[in-house]
Amino acid sequence: MILWYLLFVIKPMNFWLEMSLSISALVLMAFIFNKDIFKLGKLTIRHILIGIFSAIALYTIFYLGNIVSGFIFPFKDSQVLSVYSNRSNGNLIWIGLLLLFIIGPGEEIYWRGFIQNTLSQKMGDTKGYVISVLLYAGVHIITGNVMLVIAALVCGVFWGWLYKKEKSLLPVIISHAIWDLTIFVIFPLM
Repeated sequence: MILWYLLFVIKPMNFWLEMSLSISALVLMAFIFNKDIFKLGKLTIRHILIGIFSAIALYTIFYLGNIVSGFIFPFKDSQVLSVYSNRSNGNLIWIGLLLLFIIGPGEEIYWRGFIQNTLSQKMGDTKGYVISVLLYAGVHIITGNVMLVIAALVCGVFWGWLYKKEKSLLPVIISHAIWDLTIFVIFPLM
């Protein structure tokens, strides 16, 4: 929560650099508690295809959600624009590389590979999944951005379910990395 407060509210440095450092710190902490966190298994064509097609599916959900939410939330545009304003904090190629290789994979290693996995082992798959989704969305509340919290909730449900179903982080990492690159760099929704 403290990292997200610094990242989204205080903003002491470049957003993308701080996001990369924050995710790296969380992954390091997860590794300290679980040395097996980087044992991802063998990458298969199935993982790649599931990652690609699930990223497309999630982008489609967000594309349609962007349209529908405009009718429901009068503040939608300003809050979504505030998220996209971070794009001005760097070169799009640099941002894309950070999203593809550090931020997206790091978030999945921490949130699904460490948090969801740990909770699922202690409480069962369904409770672990639900609580990890609520935590993932919950850390975004500190931003005061309702649209960002809803987006985190949708992503948490989607990637958490994918991880629960596939029992592998590889397709989830691929999905998250591709989705990040697409929604923030290639085809932003605003």
